[in-house]
Amino acid sequence: MARDAALTDRLRMLVAQLTSITEEGELHWERQVGSAHRYARWKNNLLILGPSEAVSDAQIPRYLFITPFDSPSYVEINSDDEELGQGVLRLVATVEQASKSEPPTDPFALTDDLLSRLIN
Repeated sequence: MARDAALTDRLRMLVAQLTSITEEGELHWERQVGSAHRYARWKNNLLILGPSEAVSDAQIPRYLFITPFDSPSYVEINSDDEELGQGVLRLVATVEQASKSEPPTDPFALTDDLLSRLIN
């Protein structure tokens, strides 16, 4: 499906903004246990960088997947995209650098905080 130029520009600005706020330390990415996926929470959205193969395997396409916590809608940008792919690869490299010393986490772990929000 073809995108119009305005939509492509908005997506390019989004990827650039995510890269910038990651570099500045404003957006914190975590590494999923047992996976090379990185994820972050931003503006009530879940951001996922994948796939689960190691970043050192440069032949594997990468993607940025964004979904609101309160909606089934989503945005996905793939590194194979002619116009946006290089931005996704820059974001992947930036996130890898920013999160390389982070311990892996389980985004679906059952915690006391989660239970406290669900059970009064």
